Amino acid sequence: MAEALLQTLSLVKRFGGLTATDHLSLEIGRGELHAVIGPNGAGKTTLIAQLAGELRPDSGQILFDGQEITTLPVWRRPHLGLTRSYQITSIFRDMTALQNTALAVQAHAGHSFRFWRPAARDPELLEPAREALRQVGLEERAAVPAAALAHGEQRQLEIAMALATKPKLLLLDEPMAGMGPEESARMVELLLKLKGELTILLVEHDMDAVFAVADRISVLVYGRAIATGSPEAIRGNEEVRRAYLGEDALQV
Repeated sequence: MAEALLQTLSLVKRFGGLTATDHLSLEIGRGELHAVIGPNGAGKTTLIAQLAGELRPDSGQILFDGQEITTLPVWRRPHLGLTRSYQITSIFRDMTALQNTALAVQAHAGHSFRFWRPAARDPELLEPAREALRQVGLEERAAVPAAALAHGEQRQLEIAMALATKPKLLLLDEPMAGMGPEESARMVELLLKLKGELTILLVEHDMDAVFAVADRISVLVYGRAIATGSPEAIRGNEEVRRAYLGEDALQV
């Protein structure tokens, strides 16, 4: 594996009597597309929230690019290069795709939103925004209001907004949620295009997509990583087969 960009060391998160993250240690290599899978309630979204700074671990450490960020505030993490997307699209529906993406550029640069109106014509914001839209294949939809975009295009827009912040690590939480087969196929193409250009941690239920794009896969069950390895190794892991994937899923 390449040098680790992100590490969790014995990470623990409890909610009352429920242990959502159970002494979890992971390493994500630079340039790697690392998928995290597991049944509902396995702790996948709780893990992402801790990495993004939205939840503070009860114990353990998070290291990013050689720096401990366990208690670093959520708003500071994107400035280090750690950016996330959400299961539910978080876009401004009344703004165009270009305006949404330019706003992400502006926010990352630390400008106040009250200057948004003149900033909407600022080439220092618009050019990086157009480039991010080009990366996800939405350049021809730049002037379309976000509300008029198809669901899959809205998810692409959200990724463009994340890319506009120039992340070192992109946390993707269920990017294919609610997509049909054609939209999912386009998202797989996008992930394969981004693969290697930046490091990606992907949480996803679509097993076809996971096995198509991932360099390595970690399987969570009750907050523990029961296996980490290549897609081929995960397919052949008997503990994974029993705990989660099942015989049919491993035939894909």
